[in-house]
Amino acid sequence: MLAVIDTDPGLDDALALLYAWNSPDLRLAALTTVAGNVPVAAATRNLLRLVALRGIVPPPIAEGAAAPLGRPLVTATAYHGEDGLGDLPEWPPSAGTLVPQSAADLIVQTARQAVEPLTLIALGPLTNVALALERDRVALGRLARVVVMGGAVDVRGNVTPTAEFNIHVDPEAAARVVAAALSVDFVPLDATRQAVVSREDFERALGRCPGPLATRVAAFTRRGFTGDAGSSGMVLHDPLAVAAALDPSLVGWEETRIEVAPDGQTRRAAGPVNCRFARRVDTSRFLAAFLERLCPAS
Repeated sequence: MLAVIDTDPGLDDALALLYAWNSPDLRLAALTTVAGNVPVAAATRNLLRLVALRGIVPPPIAEGAAAPLGRPLVTATAYHGEDGLGDLPEWPPSAGTLVPQSAADLIVQTARQAVEPLTLIALGPLTNVALALERDRVALGRLARVVVMGGAVDVRGNVTPTAEFNIHVDPEAAARVVAAALSVDFVPLDATRQAVVSREDFERALGRCPGPLATRVAAFTRRGFTGDAGSSGMVLHDPLAVAAALDPSLVGWEETRIEVAPDGQTRRAAGPVNCRFARRVDTSRFLAAFLERLCPAS
């Protein structure tokens, strides 16, 4: 599968990127950053840190929107750390350079030039995707799928009682995306809260590949085991979105119509179907794939 990943690292974004980079069935055409969990400069820095840590040759990378379309940025540094990756010292020098384009322009260019089906995986607020739509709606219409980690359809939100963080940060952008007649797949809290990895299994997977990568991943994810699932587990929001993009059979989908309210609420609405969302997760199969690709044994 050929894909673009738009991301705001972020602890679970970092794990999603490791999952993607260790997936032989995924080829990345581009990587873009957006303000969300952290300001966009920190998101870009974290992406380049992770590129260096994993030791990959990255595809083109572009920095994106520094703020939502119509409101101030609200970050999630209380969970992810002020730097977005656990506030650890002594990261290895960053690797990779940015292309002289905005993220929206790189998304549009990649969609225009793709000669095979291209999937856009959005792991943060949808600001860059909305801006790309504004630049070239026809090019975005060629995307095979837009897989969005975001929303809370039939479950409680994680920022307000009805809103999930990514959609709450930029609801105007999300509303534009769902109104654009794209092939949108939401991976909302309804599904991601079923994707919980235990600390024991996580540490066992890292133990298969001792070295700087495993040590650093173990260190920056410690904060993740204090979130929604408590100290015994970590919710794998963004890794599940990458996994569902690669293998849609990992989740059970429901087609529906979603409308985005000004506070980021994503609830069913009357009218024609405009997306589908993940409701059920084959948790054991997903976790097996995640743990295998987290840190492959050499």
